[in-house]
Amino acid sequence: MGSLFRSEEVCLVQLFLQSGSAYNCLNPNVNAFQRKFVNEVRRCEDLEKTFGDLSQTLQPPIPTPPAPQPRDLLTIEEESERLAQELREVCNFVSTRMCFMSAPLVSFEPVAQAENRQDVRLSFVAGVVHPWKVPAFERLLWRACRGYIIVDFHEMEEKLEHPDSGEEVQWTVFLISFWGDQIGQKVKKICDCFHTQTFPYPENQAEREETLNGLRGRLEDIKSVMGETEQYMQQLLVRALARLPEWIVQVQKCKAVQTVLNLCSPSVTDKCLIAEAWCPVSQLPALQSALREGGRKSGSSVDSFFNRLPANTSPPTVFPTNSFTAGFQNIVDAYGVASYREMNPAVYTIITFPFLFAVMFGDVGHGLLMTLAALWMVLEEKDPKLRKNTNEIWQMMFGGRYLILLMGLFSIYTGAIYNECFSRGLSTFSSGWHIRPNAEYYNWTEETFRNNRYLSLDPNVTGVFTGPYPFGIDPIWGLANNHLTFLNSYKMKMSVIIGVIHMTFGVCLSVFNYIHFREISSVFLVLIPELCFMLCLFGYLIFMVIYKWLVYGPMTSDSAPSILIHFIDMFLFTENKDNKPLYTDQMVVQKVLVIVAVLSVPVLLLGKPMHEYITHRRKRTPHAGLEAHEDEFMMTSSSDLPFLVSSQCLFSVFPSAIVCKEFDTANVFMHQAIHTIEYCLGCISNTASYLRLWALSLAHAQLSEVLWSMVMHISFKQLSYVGSIVMVVIFAAFAVLTVSILLVMEGLSAFLHALRLHW
Repeated sequence: MGSLFRSEEVCLVQLFLQSGSAYNCLNPNVNAFQRKFVNEVRRCEDLEKTFGDLSQTLQPPIPTPPAPQPRDLLTIEEESERLAQELREVCNFVSTRMCFMSAPLVSFEPVAQAENRQDVRLSFVAGVVHPWKVPAFERLLWRACRGYIIVDFHEMEEKLEHPDSGEEVQWTVFLISFWGDQIGQKVKKICDCFHTQTFPYPENQAEREETLNGLRGRLEDIKSVMGETEQYMQQLLVRALARLPEWIVQVQKCKAVQTVLNLCSPSVTDKCLIAEAWCPVSQLPALQSALREGGRKSGSSVDSFFNRLPANTSPPTVFPTNSFTAGFQNIVDAYGVASYREMNPAVYTIITFPFLFAVMFGDVGHGLLMTLAALWMVLEEKDPKLRKNTNEIWQMMFGGRYLILLMGLFSIYTGAIYNECFSRGLSTFSSGWHIRPNAEYYNWTEETFRNNRYLSLDPNVTGVFTGPYPFGIDPIWGLANNHLTFLNSYKMKMSVIIGVIHMTFGVCLSVFNYIHFREISSVFLVLIPELCFMLCLFGYLIFMVIYKWLVYGPMTSDSAPSILIHFIDMFLFTENKDNKPLYTDQMVVQKVLVIVAVLSVPVLLLGKPMHEYITHRRKRTPHAGLEAHEDEFMMTSSSDLPFLVSSQCLFSVFPSAIVCKEFDTANVFMHQAIHTIEYCLGCISNTASYLRLWALSLAHAQLSEVLWSMVMHISFKQLSYVGSIVMVVIFAAFAVLTVSILLVMEGLSAFLHALRLHW
């Protein structure tokens, strides 16, 4: 669990893999075609193509077998190629026979009637012609033969392969009846000119009937053969389904192993492979056991091993993720990856991101629909059809299914606070406002209710307001004409409070990084000034909001002061007599807070650079004596010393000496100045940016209200039996608009704004 909150500790290891066991257990200067295992990678790619042909017929599940041994790969290759070849032959046989069986047996009855005449001797030419040649072919026959022919054309239902080009063509069958040898010669020449495929056609009816009977017999034989072929094909598919899923995973793992081995460098003696890699320290025992297991499986007498090397560069940041945390980690990594061994913000994003989304999307009904959709994806996450879908939008949604699930659950929670379900209020508990005491106090009659559309409830009257609603907003506010004004004030203040708390929490997380990296000075020179600037200004604003909520109730709401005017006067160091103070000595407290906030800026600007400069000077002080010794050696003549001693040799002579880099004053001060300006301006702009929570929450509520009043509300006006049919149609339109606009478009908008606030 420690690696979840902080990136894993990573070390640089050098692997020595024996050639015999290298498979079982980074060389950029070598060309890809000169690497040792390039042929094995090509074999795996050829196998993947073969598996692709088989996968088009099957949809196998996804098992998790181990990577195969090199000798097992030959067996997989032979069996898969034999199986694929058999399936191809069976499929080709089935397709050709199906085309033959689907070809119609054309019968020309008018021609058969013409044979009854004894004075007419007809001849026939039958064949097929390309469909786009039919019009020209028919016109030329008619003109050349002057109409002394009879031509019938029938378009085939199935496409057949062209003998020359190999393309699939939907041929046209023709039958030409003519009288006379001269016309017959013309017909045959025209057929040859148009490159038609002609077939022998019997001259009399008896021979044609005999030919048709023969064809019918062949069709029956082919049907029986097709039945047996389908059974054999079914057996092949069962065999493929039993082995193909395991083969696919094994070949993918084999290809991955061979690709990694291609990045290794051979040793001088070419007896082992050498590679340098980053490995989490927690996985070193697993690495050692994997090397031993690889040597055992290969039968090698010498075990592979690894050595830990000192790293000259910063190790990579590694955050282990699973199907639940991957979506949140991707959100954080979209803006930037944390440095090595820093705190992982994705852990806290699991709660903050869905919550900020729900503040803008709060609705019980919409959140329930989103939760059900995400819950279906979570329950069906192992379905291969869902996991292998190539649609990018679906892949993005399916990858963030747990994120969507939490967003839906949090939306239900905030919707319950807003007391909104498809823009309608939920009367879970009894309201804290009561009309009867107010009507009795002011003597309201039925005529009063009839003549006045809106009536005000006086909370100062005993019994009118008995206390706040147990959870969320009182549903009676949905009937008030100042409902929008009340929600404006409530959601605006709530957005500022959430924003300041969220930013303060993010600043406080840096204390864990300072303590881990032993930068205690940054706690006093960076963290505390930042908190003083944030809390003295905007933290005090939150204090005034909460203090006003607690002190001023319905009885004293008319005399409550304006927080906005107090906040403006706080920066101007002035006092507004028309706006009474919230508490005694308020002006003194506000002046002290502003002065502390202003003084924290120079501390934040100059504190850390000055501390680094002083620390650098202290490290250079012990080197003064060493520099004096160096000057003495340099002034010594060549007769006294056989050679001049350089400063590097002197540093090796004096172990206490440490080589220090020059302190770049301009760079350090400039970096801190940019950080200070960005932080101070960001506190103001980001606090205002959190008001989008208020804006989008109101926009979502108003869109839901408009959709209900202008679409669904219409169906309630019809009270007849026809009204039920109208209600079904209107509800279908209401459901489509709700899903497309309020769930998809508004959900995407709230998601993007929550993403911006986390940046």
